[in-house]
Amino acid sequence: MTLPMLRFFARSAALCVLMLATSLTFLVQAAPFKDEHIEVELVSEVESIQAGQPFWVALRMKTEDHWHTYWLNPGGPGLPTSLKWKLPAGFTAGPIQWPYPVKIVTEGLVSYGYEEETFLLVRLQPPATLKPGSTIELAVAADWLVCKEICLPGHADLKLGLTVADGVAKPSSWSEAFSATRAKLPLEGADWKLQAAIQNDKILLKATQPADFKDQLKQIVFLPQEGLVIEDDAPQTVKRVENGYLIELKRSMIDPSKVPTKLEGILISEGWRGEKSERSLRVNIEIEPVVKLGNLAAVTETTKPGAGAKPGAPASFLTILIAIGSAFVGGLILNLMPCVLPVLSIKVLSFVQQAGEDKSKVWKHGAVFTLGVLTLFWGLAGSLLILRAGGEQIGWGFQLQSPGFLIFICSLLFLLGLNLFGVFEIVLNVGGNLSSQSGYSGSFFSGALATLVATPCTAPFMGSALGFAIAQPPIVSMLIFTSLGLGMAFPYLMLSLFPALMRFVPRPGVWMEAFKQFMGFLMMATVVWLAWVFGLQVGVNGLIALMAGFVVMGIGAWVLGRWGNLMMASRTRLIAHVAAGVLIASGIGLVWVNSRDVATTASANTQPTTTAEGITWEPYSPQRFAEVRAAGKPVFIDFTAAWCLSCQVNEKVALSKPEIAAEFKKRGIVTMKADWTSRNEEITRKLAEFERNGVPLYVLYTKDQNQPPMVLPEVITPGIVMDALQKVN
Repeated sequence: MTLPMLRFFARSAALCVLMLATSLTFLVQAAPFKDEHIEVELVSEVESIQAGQPFWVALRMKTEDHWHTYWLNPGGPGLPTSLKWKLPAGFTAGPIQWPYPVKIVTEGLVSYGYEEETFLLVRLQPPATLKPGSTIELAVAADWLVCKEICLPGHADLKLGLTVADGVAKPSSWSEAFSATRAKLPLEGADWKLQAAIQNDKILLKATQPADFKDQLKQIVFLPQEGLVIEDDAPQTVKRVENGYLIELKRSMIDPSKVPTKLEGILISEGWRGEKSERSLRVNIEIEPVVKLGNLAAVTETTKPGAGAKPGAPASFLTILIAIGSAFVGGLILNLMPCVLPVLSIKVLSFVQQAGEDKSKVWKHGAVFTLGVLTLFWGLAGSLLILRAGGEQIGWGFQLQSPGFLIFICSLLFLLGLNLFGVFEIVLNVGGNLSSQSGYSGSFFSGALATLVATPCTAPFMGSALGFAIAQPPIVSMLIFTSLGLGMAFPYLMLSLFPALMRFVPRPGVWMEAFKQFMGFLMMATVVWLAWVFGLQVGVNGLIALMAGFVVMGIGAWVLGRWGNLMMASRTRLIAHVAAGVLIASGIGLVWVNSRDVATTASANTQPTTTAEGITWEPYSPQRFAEVRAAGKPVFIDFTAAWCLSCQVNEKVALSKPEIAAEFKKRGIVTMKADWTSRNEEITRKLAEFERNGVPLYVLYTKDQNQPPMVLPEVITPGIVMDALQKVN
């Protein structure tokens, strides 16, 4: 998934939960749960059990061709299958015994998982008090993720009935499958001596063979039990050394300060006790100094495998070019999005000022403004990539899901608004004072600020480019984000590079002061919007704290403007600056202290809501989505966030229409809202299925389970929505 083209590529789908509990005399087995891509059931190795005697059951998973589920360590994207048991009194369940997986490479992303049919074994221990002839019922809730180019979460409540017998239990029809699976379990406690050490950016794994082992191993592959220990997609070099093998693994450098002290995982090859014996060997060893590994001189170099991977096709050069072009166009259109308008207005003011000043410096301001845009894009994109690589499920605009960031940006914009009103005079004129070098910092700041407030929006062409970028190698990702930033800065850069265009902007004059003050109201409107988002995340008490903080910050700004101006004596100005700094810091601290412990999830995200037009929006969840799809109902999902102005405008303009509500009702479409205001990994994964990394996104599923969902544009109209809804049947 959707991480490949990373990623993860996606669409969610439905899982059918069909389960029949019976009460047969011997083996009572529920029917398997099936959907179009996977079949799941709970099976037993024996037909009956004995009191006090352990026995084995398994979760059988059979996927459609080219689909897969995940191992204990899914590798890059993915989730391991999980089981939650509900057993009769006195029963205990052991951990899942994971057979060795295959390595799956898709679009440069590495996953570890299972294709076709897999049995996840679990050992159950019954109590000694069971009465012969009685029947017990085992129940388990299974959750999994099945993927191909998209990933579909699945859930099933499975049951299995077994009778208690006096004598030895007979093998069930699944007993051969259990035996075959045991051959795939890692060999434990073998005579192989395993050692590991770190050498620069490598982890060296040495396997010294037992004295009586005479075979030659080929294609040795190490699979880590945990993520971020090695680079999963890096080639593993295997060398034949004296009495063994040396496997060189590239250490993960996502966090260079995190030095592993243990190495856990499995080695896969061709029989660790000889031909046709166990193919995987358990690795669970401490990292030692490299000198403890002894002679590492290679006798021969055996393999340089891509870790036994089935190579996936990397993104083509043409695909990358299309993504870069789409990002540029998306950045260009981003200037028209409501998120950017407040800062865009101020930038227009700066160009008005420049129109009457030294035009030779105009292009420099345009270049610095562009640098400010790009710097913020690089910073946000780098943070996003690092956090995603670290396993965080986040996307574009992730910082607005943080109450701490909202406190910062609200306070900054509030003070900027007071500055524009003239409460205090500090040159933050975003473009500014062309007679001094300080104006360049203003241009840089305005570019950075425009990018910061633009992140809640994704413009047309931008969403798919972002989703593609996040799945690519870092250099490709950064190229796409750079193209996005250049597209956003392009109009200003052109205006500054071609001064003749300045004749189209008004001449400077007295009217500019009034215009500047009017811009202050737009800035305050932005503050109100962000404060509303903050209130949704932290509740009314946190919002009140923010308002109180604004009062204290406002006093600080007033002190700065009243006694910190150049008309005052230097001592008075110094005291005023210190007092203003203390008051502003106190205001921010007041908000922070009073809101840090509050809930970060909007309460409105947990209950269905009905609009005035009669549309009932259910909160999105994978489980509810699967239920609805399993019932054969069409579904419309609105991926939105309170901080996404584009989403709010779309909802007002297109979705809050009586005719749209009537069409939803007429066609029996279930409407779901995936609210991304606060962090939600399930929604992030769902977005990734559509190669999206931000909102808005509108997806319509028809009744036909085999028909791919319709993805509507980022900017929708009633006509666009109505056309899509009329295709449901």
